[in-house]
Amino acid sequence: MSMLQVQGLKVFHGCVQALRGLTFRAERGEMIAVLGANGAGKSTLLATISGICSPGEGEIIFEGKSLTRKSPEFIVRQGLSLVPEHRQIFNSLTVLDNLLLGAFHRYRSDKSRVMEDLQRVIEIFPALEGKQKQIAGTMSGGLQQMLAIGRGLMARPKLIMLDEPSIGLAPMVVREIMCALRKLKEDGTTIILVEQNASAALKVADRAIIIERGQVALSGNSSELVSDERVQQAYLGKSAKSGFAVREAVAFG
Repeated sequence: MSMLQVQGLKVFHGCVQALRGLTFRAERGEMIAVLGANGAGKSTLLATISGICSPGEGEIIFEGKSLTRKSPEFIVRQGLSLVPEHRQIFNSLTVLDNLLLGAFHRYRSDKSRVMEDLQRVIEIFPALEGKQKQIAGTMSGGLQQMLAIGRGLMARPKLIMLDEPSIGLAPMVVREIMCALRKLKEDGTTIILVEQNASAALKVADRAIIIERGQVALSGNSSELVSDERVQQAYLGKSAKSGFAVREAVAFG
């Protein structure tokens, strides 16, 4: 059985249908990139899996247990964590306080392991070293994104979902974040990565799904999709005739 199964998901925002029977799966330990144009339903998908949005129809199964219409708190306790779009850190709090809030549900009962997780976050994002007392809102956008991911990791998730982590960041910072995500995957964390930067996402992901108008329009291994003419023209901005385009998108770095 797949680690996560999303079956026939239909979600409405008022009278607008955002997801139209969307179905996909995530296997344990893999990274899936979720691509698509603005308004395709990518963020709605993550919000529904994490309990922020409630589906009109469909089922969400995680490790054999239904998460459909469960609260975000319940879902976090099952081992799923969401790093939202635009970071949504607490700007007036310190870096340390932001990180500890990611472990709010287990801090009192598991304090020693929470401290271990703090050290792990610093190892993953060494740029945060020595900044625990800094007010989060005074940091650069790249450091704030690392903090947002670190806060998600403090929940000790089995599966972490990230919504546009590269948005507004310099290419060097995007590279650092993607390298960190690849390391997390190698350590066994399952990752669902929503990205507008299709080239960066396809470099690190095992598989990808492309959402159009609330449905999965295309799916497959990243190496296959990066060679697909439709993907190259719509998401990579390159001609399918360019062999260099294919090689560049496949080879990380």
